[in-house]
Amino acid sequence: MNLCEPVPGTRSEVLRDGSWGAAVVDEINPGAADIQVSKHRFSGFWDTELDAILRNLGIKTLFIGGVNMDQCVMTTLEDASFLGYDTVLVTDGTATTSPEYCVQSTLYNVRLLFGFTTTSKALEAALAPA
Repeated sequence: MNLCEPVPGTRSEVLRDGSWGAAVVDEINPGAADIQVSKHRFSGFWDTELDAILRNLGIKTLFIGGVNMDQCVMTTLEDASFLGYDTVLVTDGTATTSPEYCVQSTLYNVRLLFGFTTTSKALEAALAPA
């Protein structure tokens, strides 16, 4: 399967801007109140303005989640690490359709090579007023 080709059994094309599969989920879409970056490769950094936006905002640490953990999420996290960002994978904010051994491999590589992992509950607790 290649980029922009239909995904068998779905309503979407692979990474095609404007397709159902590239849409932001309504429950987390603030619309024009947020910065949105369209990507056309697995990594959110590859040939996009994401790095420039984050650097202009002074952001140094990224909490990363999404789908698929062992594909788009991992390549985005790797590229962020290569660019010098501190990376944290939010494990309960990611999912994949891949087999469990792919999840375990991704978690192993993130923890060993690229950053840290956490959960949304741990983040919520850390950000709660004392």
